[in-house]
Amino acid sequence: MARHLITSAIPYINGIKHLGNLVGSMLPADLYARYLRGRGHEVLFLCATDEHGTPAELAAAKAGKPVAEYCAEMWAVQKDLGDRFGLSFDHFGRSSSPQNHALTQHFAGRLYDAGLIREVTEHQMYSPADNRFLPDRYIEGTCPNCGFEEARGDQCDNCGKLLDPTDLIDPHSTISGSTDLELRETKHLSLRQSAMRERLDAWIDSQTGWPVLTTSIAKKWLHDGDGLQDRGITRDLDWGVPVKRGGEDWPGMEDKVFYVWFDAPIEYIACAREWVDAGKGDDWERWWRTDKGAGDVRYTQFMGKDNVPFHTLSFPVTIMGSGEPWKLVDYIKSFNYLNYDGGQFSTSRGRGVFMDQALEILPADYWRWWLLAHVPESSDSEFTWELFQSTVNKDLADVLGNFVSRVTKFCRSKFGEAVPDSHDRYGNLETAYLLQVQTRLRAYEAHMDAIEIRKAAGELRALWVLGNEYLQEAAPWASFKEAPETAAMQVRFALNLVRLYAIVSAPFLPETSATLHSALGTAGGAWPEDAESALSALTSGHPFTVPENLFAKIGDEDREGWEQRFAGTRG
Repeated sequence: MARHLITSAIPYINGIKHLGNLVGSMLPADLYARYLRGRGHEVLFLCATDEHGTPAELAAAKAGKPVAEYCAEMWAVQKDLGDRFGLSFDHFGRSSSPQNHALTQHFAGRLYDAGLIREVTEHQMYSPADNRFLPDRYIEGTCPNCGFEEARGDQCDNCGKLLDPTDLIDPHSTISGSTDLELRETKHLSLRQSAMRERLDAWIDSQTGWPVLTTSIAKKWLHDGDGLQDRGITRDLDWGVPVKRGGEDWPGMEDKVFYVWFDAPIEYIACAREWVDAGKGDDWERWWRTDKGAGDVRYTQFMGKDNVPFHTLSFPVTIMGSGEPWKLVDYIKSFNYLNYDGGQFSTSRGRGVFMDQALEILPADYWRWWLLAHVPESSDSEFTWELFQSTVNKDLADVLGNFVSRVTKFCRSKFGEAVPDSHDRYGNLETAYLLQVQTRLRAYEAHMDAIEIRKAAGELRALWVLGNEYLQEAAPWASFKEAPETAAMQVRFALNLVRLYAIVSAPFLPETSATLHSALGTAGGAWPEDAESALSALTSGHPFTVPENLFAKIGDEDREGWEQRFAGTRG
């Protein structure tokens, strides 16, 4: 048994997440965590809400609520939706937690003592009307590149160009609407990432087997142009982790907070402390400190490609630069983007299907299967309603659901609701299918071990297909007329396939797995060591019930209605 630490990129607090957010980090991380637990490994799976920075302040202002109250409410919403999607976090924390405040200030003190933090003088936009410096996202104007009139001070959502507030045409404050903006001098702290460039380069080179997407992004940031740049870690905001040095006041930084990108990754560690403080665990350091036992932990991170620079460069600078024995990531699984029906998902624009809306339409497993089977691993992928309908109907209804229904209903009609008595041993046909199941099972495991999710989904579907092919070839309905004992043996083999599917499908389809186990009365079951023993587990007389139809097909009317409902932005 190995020990696995898994973290998913923590989602912003500002609003309900869309399907692109879900498949870009949280859902594949859950798939991997469930698989490893199923194989008997010790797993700590952590995630949290990212609650600081301008997105939180803007969203709270729009909702007309104090930012702390807004964050608490949205944490509960995101936690509930995660639970309903079957995300099996061991702890779902908050970056605004006291634990994260303390750890962030601790790391800042260590980095300062190591000479990796320096004070810099900057010029930033100040709004006299608002009596404050304005972060980039508090400034909007016309994009000089494409003419989009709602470009932010950091980026244009329309053309994607990175901007400075001074680039905007006719900029204004998003708080008051004032156009009376001026550049003023202010002091901030900067993390000297450039001083760690060679060490980071060597560390990344030593990570064999990382996805090309991960390493290519990291290398680009390290070497393109002037290479890795120093980066500001403080902001003139009210909401955030106060700037202190190991808990002590930091002269000149009394009214500032740490920049969200600095404190957010530290929440991975703080989340483990929250887990212990919540009474769920007894030792967070054995997961995070190599001098406390974390040396034998394999740490895997899941994230979208936009988060790769922070996790391959900035967060490692914090960890390494502290000079303390913190656990570094072993493998970073990064993803491209899932697009929506010819465009992009967008939280800020409300475009696409969001987690709450998805669950209003269909149960979580429908979505889990489609998203994971089409996860954007090697390139961007696209959600369309036609493809969703086709995948659900063909894979879930026609293959898995159809097999379970045919087997259980036939058995009930001919033998009753128990594995039929049969003295017949498995014959040549069953032996041949055992070998195929064994081959597919080992291939499925290999892809899951390598976190090759699309390939794993393909092998799992192939396992389901074998069940239908076996039924067609064995034809127990024909055998029953001439040799009931043979038909009973064939049904026993097929019912054991249902049990096998319940176990190995659980990482992808946890609700469906639970339904199958409940119908079979098997209460879970260990991961199969081999196909032969797995397909002999249910013996004659074992009772079962016929489950309700596992998956309803999606009709054209439903699909067309959903296409129309989600054609525009979220209201």
